[in-house]
Amino acid sequence: MRVGALYRYPVKGLSPQRLSSAILEADGYFPGDRLFAIENGPSGFDADAPVHQPKIKFLMLMRNARLAALATHYDEESGVLTIVCEGREAARGDLRSAAGRAEIEAFLSEYCADELRGAARLLEAPTGFRFTDSKSGFVSLVNLATVAAIGERSGRPVDPLRFRANLYVEGLPAWREHELVGRLLAIGDVRLEVLATTDRCAATAVEPGSGRRDIDVVQTLLDGWGHVDCGVYARIAQGGMLRVGAAVELETR
Repeated sequence: MRVGALYRYPVKGLSPQRLSSAILEADGYFPGDRLFAIENGPSGFDADAPVHQPKIKFLMLMRNARLAALATHYDEESGVLTIVCEGREAARGDLRSAAGRAEIEAFLSEYCADELRGAARLLEAPTGFRFTDSKSGFVSLVNLATVAAIGERSGRPVDPLRFRANLYVEGLPAWREHELVGRLLAIGDVRLEVLATTDRCAATAVEPGSGRRDIDVVQTLLDGWGHVDCGVYARIAQGGMLRVGAAVELETR
């Protein structure tokens, strides 16, 4: 097994940023991942007392497929988020400033106007919190062989980015990742404790880059394997440097 690819999603529901490496901290989240979310009307989220909220309270692909047609980039140093729509820059704003957040909110309010339940408000996760789908979503892993098997079943290639994982693993037989629950993965100095499988929703039907709903991945999973799981969540048991190409080993008990 080895690390095939690494991704982070700075803004929940928007496009990924590919990484060559990442520094993980014990009992932390994947760095730079789900730092922001776009509130779809009042969510009840309180930054002073953050509690995990259902993803339906935010703009997200399961209900807002058109988000997948946007190409976005977040620069950590400057705090600037850039949104490209149909090949041209549509919005740019410093998420650390009220004016910058307003620029992004104004664009999304217009872009998703008919899908909003209230104001589109950009939220920032306080220290120690992230806008993950799962309370245990510290690091998400997907097996590329499993994605290939789903593609074979559906009759067409399936882009692994439909599953919006942080870490994509190569060299593991399809579906073997489900047997890793409760086990420890060693990747250099990093240790990942696999906690649970990841159940999938209608967001996986959305084609990355276009926003079209073109493959019913959930139904494919049900028809082929009798469940809707693909990938696993893991806790960072020991921190360190994670690199693309690094060997992934199963630590012996």
